[in-house]
Amino acid sequence: MVDAATSIVIRRPLHEVAGSTMDPLNAPAWYRNISTARRLDEGSFGIGARAAFEARFRGRALSYTYVLKEYVPNRLLVMATAQGPFPTRTSYRFKAVDGASPRVHLRNDGHPSGFSKLLAPLMAPMMRRAKTADLRMLKRVLEAG
Repeated sequence: MVDAATSIVIRRPLHEVAGSTMDPLNAPAWYRNISTARRLDEGSFGIGARAAFEARFRGRALSYTYVLKEYVPNRLLVMATAQGPFPTRTSYRFKAVDGASPRVHLRNDGHPSGFSKLLAPLMAPMMRRAKTADLRMLKRVLEAG
């Protein structure tokens, strides 16, 4: 299993941070490796909704679809890949730490298969570094706005 978690405090109101972070269409603005994101369903983004992403990781183009598994406004969002090369779950948790500023917890975990399974021991540290950089970008984007 690969499990990579990181967190950061963002000096903006919790509802702004959670609202922006939980909208998959905003991912290309702060995820370094994601180039495009689009919703695959009409209507509100709720349990069972799907979003498609195009990304690059370690020089490889990746296309994958996430399905929303858990959602609690301003507190929790859990998505899991519906298909793709590396079955992954991504979780965002938000908790106010000083006044209204939240700590954003980002966790990616999954069970690689095939060739990815051989790289599993190296993947968690690489993913943690990448996600830490992504959260720093999210902080810059949201605190600037």
